[in-house]
Amino acid sequence: MALLLKNAHIVDPAAGLDGVADVLVEGERIARVGENLDAADAEVIDLAGKYLVPGLVDMHVHLREPGYEHKEDIESGTRAAAHGGFTGVCSMPNTDPVTDNGVTIEYVKSVAAAKGHCRVFPSGAMTKGLKGEIISEMGDMVAHGCVAFTDDGRGIQGAGMLRRAMDYGKMFGKVFMSHCQDEDLVGDGQVNEGAVSTRLGLLGWPAAGEELQISRDIAIAELTGAKLHIQHISTAHGVELVREAKAKGLPVTCEATPHHMFLTEDAIDGTYNTSLKVNPPLRTAADAEAVIAGVIDGTVDAIVTDHAPHADWEKAREFELAPFGMIGLETSLGLVYTNLVKTGKISLARMVELMAIGPRRILGVEPVSIAAGSLADITVFDPEATWTVTADGFESQAKNSGFIGASITGRATDVFVGGVATMRDGVVC
Repeated sequence: MALLLKNAHIVDPAAGLDGVADVLVEGERIARVGENLDAADAEVIDLAGKYLVPGLVDMHVHLREPGYEHKEDIESGTRAAAHGGFTGVCSMPNTDPVTDNGVTIEYVKSVAAAKGHCRVFPSGAMTKGLKGEIISEMGDMVAHGCVAFTDDGRGIQGAGMLRRAMDYGKMFGKVFMSHCQDEDLVGDGQVNEGAVSTRLGLLGWPAAGEELQISRDIAIAELTGAKLHIQHISTAHGVELVREAKAKGLPVTCEATPHHMFLTEDAIDGTYNTSLKVNPPLRTAADAEAVIAGVIDGTVDAIVTDHAPHADWEKAREFELAPFGMIGLETSLGLVYTNLVKTGKISLARMVELMAIGPRRILGVEPVSIAAGSLADITVFDPEATWTVTADGFESQAKNSGFIGASITGRATDVFVGGVATMRDGVVC
C-alpha cells in the first residue's frame, strides 16, 4: 500500500526544500513530493506541525553483538536507534569475536535483517583482533558489505602499521575511521588531565594523548592518499588540526558527539557518576566550545553518539574499574535541536547535513533525499515536544546516559525505513 505523508515541514538542503509539502511513498521509494498531493488507496498520515527530514544516520554505534549481548544486542540497539529517530547506524567492530572477517560481517548483517529496526552498516576492523599487528581480511569484509575500517575502542599504536593498513586498504575505496589515542601517553587515565582530575584524585588523561595521534594520522593519510575520518573529536587543538588539514585539501573528515559538546569535565563531581566516564574523556568548557565552533563552521562533518551501552553492574563499580562509555541514540536528536538549533547556533538544514547527509557521504552508502526516486528513509520529529531524560524511558538495554535528568525540546515521532514504519507516534514498531 502507498503511504501519503501530509502537511509536514520538509527540510532537506540536498533537495533545496524548506517548507510545508506532502510526500507520497510507493514501495521502498519516494514517488512524489509536492503540495496538495492525493493518491487513491494510500494510507494518509497527517504530520502537521512536525518536521520531516532525510532519515538520520549515526555512523558510530556499538551494538555489542556478537559476544556482549549482556550489554546490548542488535535488536535492542536498533530499537533504541529507531526510538531516537535514526534510520541507520554504522556498527563498530570491537565485538567478540572481533568483526575482522567476512563471516562476522555477514553475521551482523543477517541478524540485523531478521531483527533490526533500522539499517545496519557494519564497519570492519583494520587489524586482526584489534591488536594492531596484522592487517584484517579487508577484501573479504568489503565483499560481504563492510562500509569502513576502524580499530575503534583503541587506536592503532604503530605508525608503520597504520600506513600498511591504509596503503593496502585504500584499493577498496573505504574510509579509515581513527580512534586517536596514544596509549603510552594516556596510560591509565580516567578523566581529562587538569583541575578536576586533581580534585577527585583520578588519573589524568592529557588532551595531547588524542592530539598527537590526530596529527600523526593526518600525516599518514597525506602520505598514503587514504580517506581518514577522525572519530569523536574532543579537544580544541584537535579541531584546529582537522581544520588545517581540510585547508590543505586533504581527504580528512571528523565527527563530534553530543556529550563532548554539551557536557564538560565539571559535570564529574564527588558522586563519581560513572556514566560520565567516556573515551575520550569529557574535556574543558573551552574544548566543548571549540568543538561546537567546528560544527558551526563546517570543520566537523557529522554528529554521532558513540553509543556505548554497558550493563548496570558494570557501571556500578568504582570509577577506575567501570568501563568507558555512555549511551546516546535516544537523546542525540533532542540534544542537538535543543542546544544548537533552538539557540540559533546552526540551522535545521545544517543539522540535517550533520546527522543525515554527511554520515552517508563519509561511509559511501546510498544517499537519501526527500525527492522522487530516493529511498524512503525518513525521520519525522516534533519540534515542540518537551521531555525529561529518565532511566526508565530508554528502549536500549542499557541506562548509562550522562544526560539523565536533562530537559529537552524536540523528539522523533515517526521513522520510516524503505517506506516501512519502524516507529509511529513515538512507539517503536
